[in-house]
Amino acid sequence: MPTAADVIIIGSGVIGAATAFELAKAGFRTLTVDRNAAAGHGSTSGSCAIIRMHYSTLAGTAFAYEGYFYWRDWADYLETADPSGLATFKETGCLVMATEANGYLEKHKDISREIECPYEEWDAARILEQIPGYSLERFAPAKSKDDPDFGMPSGGAITSGVFWPTAGYVTDPALSAQNLAVAAQSKGSLFRHNAEVSGILTANGRVKGVQLASGEEIHAPIVVNVAGPASSKLNAMAGVLEDMTITTRALRQEVVHVPAPPGLDFVSSGIVVSDSDIACYIRPEHGNNILVGSEDPPCDDHTWVEDDTDFNRDFTDQWTTQAMRYAQRLPSLGIPSRMRGVVDLYDVSDDWIPIYDKSSLPGFYMACGSSGNQYKNAPIAGKMMAALIDYCENGGDHDSAPLQFTLPRIGRSIDVGFYSRNREINSESSFSVLG
Repeated sequence: MPTAADVIIIGSGVIGAATAFELAKAGFRTLTVDRNAAAGHGSTSGSCAIIRMHYSTLAGTAFAYEGYFYWRDWADYLETADPSGLATFKETGCLVMATEANGYLEKHKDISREIECPYEEWDAARILEQIPGYSLERFAPAKSKDDPDFGMPSGGAITSGVFWPTAGYVTDPALSAQNLAVAAQSKGSLFRHNAEVSGILTANGRVKGVQLASGEEIHAPIVVNVAGPASSKLNAMAGVLEDMTITTRALRQEVVHVPAPPGLDFVSSGIVVSDSDIACYIRPEHGNNILVGSEDPPCDDHTWVEDDTDFNRDFTDQWTTQAMRYAQRLPSLGIPSRMRGVVDLYDVSDDWIPIYDKSSLPGFYMACGSSGNQYKNAPIAGKMMAALIDYCENGGDHDSAPLQFTLPRIGRSIDVGFYSRNREINSESSFSVLG
């Protein structure tokens, strides 16, 4: 392995690998270092890999709709074949229940119309046609399992939802990161795994490279922190935290896998569903299972993790709570005695919107706080990071004159300052994700 590169990328998850691919296409010699054994083996491997269009902000929706086209045309985007095969995007569509909590989706529909992202309005009959056996009783607000009113209807019923047909999910998120790494390598990128970064090197007021836990130094004038749940530790190593008004933390999450009820072929007919009334989202999972994730209601405790390498990987009562919340919507759902699913970490910013930015240390860049809500955006996030690095390294002052980046597929320009480390907390954020 070389001891120098044009750019060192820390992290070979789906966004790190996409950034390597895009930088390599732009002519940079990149070296990606990752403490895991292979691309996508960190938090990306635990992603629910949901590709959705609906966001509560215009910038977020435009970014997501742009990302859809890369997943739809995955083989063309990669420009090379991976001997291990390609990740599969299942374009099932996503139904979002219209509730008081999401403003009955009026704003989401306005934004989708503005960027010409297709959607359909479904009434209760259409919802029940798609998902037989559903109960549309209201249960909001979500409650903890030990609340005496848990599982009791709160009155009234859900009468409608909005369906985004271009949504869906990727069946193997780790494979998608590997596909991107192979594509990056075909353009000259190098990857070094089982290599943990223990320090950020600086010289003359600029980043100089990284030091590995082995003591080895690798030098580069540009370093990009895409370290997922370890991102805050890397930013601390670089000494850039004091300059940031938005920071990131590692958040422990549990995702439930439960068998579909008898007679429901959910793998073939299932869709992605976001349901703020019960604070759950779902999608089909291998083996005719239903994946159930949490939309992080206020009644649930957040488990913030200081050490992203040492945390409780066992299921807790949260698993049962999520399964039982979804059983409110699908009463025929059985709750198995054996807990199955995923326990992993999110890398979460203060407003659950990622940081795609430079830092106060020249040459040190960040793609952080993306867990749970940016998997779908990885290809376009990599493209935008490459453009941001080019802009700043060629004299652009991104803090005072933020990069204006054109989304190639939908032809819309976005202000990359939206993702600034120095932004105010965005009050328009939903402060939740579909992981």
